[in-house]
Amino acid sequence: MLWPFNHFRKPRIAPSGTIETIYGMIVTQAREPLFYRGLAVPDTVNGRFDLLLMHLWLVLRRLRTVEAGSDLSQALFDHFCTDMDDNLREMGVGDQTVPKRMKAFGEAFYGRTAAYDLALTDSDEALAQAFSKNILHGEHIEAARKLAAYAKRVMGELDRVDAAALLSGAWAFPSPDVAGAVA
Repeated sequence: MLWPFNHFRKPRIAPSGTIETIYGMIVTQAREPLFYRGLAVPDTVNGRFDLLLMHLWLVLRRLRTVEAGSDLSQALFDHFCTDMDDNLREMGVGDQTVPKRMKAFGEAFYGRTAAYDLALTDSDEALAQAFSKNILHGEHIEAARKLAAYAKRVMGELDRVDAAALLSGAWAFPSPDVAGAVA
């Protein structure tokens, strides 16, 4: 289980530079303008958060299959939590409100990842429906189908990345337009 307040764990295997590299790749991909221009993702704080969660889910999902992936998964999740905390404080959210918002972020993360994992056991249409509900506010089913096709393409490409490259951050997300996500 990924837990953001695990201060008593053994030191991380992955160097912080690797964690920052992979997390930076996730954030950069979630900010790709094609998602907002061509796939109806709202260009809002919530829309960007939802895309960040989707990309984080894609990477964590692949890391589950790698021997040393659990430590890196935990480190990425911890980095995500730190980033969200920092962002809240930069937006002027007060110290007393931050824990409530962090709890909401955690619930959003676990709810969405559970929905996406469940959808993968069903069909591509189920994944599109999950993306429509969680990212596109229940609208734009065609855009959600393209987003699901993109996610499947990312999964396939991450599955082809060997463990060493995956753990070191020596890989890249495909472009949404290359993935056929934008008509």
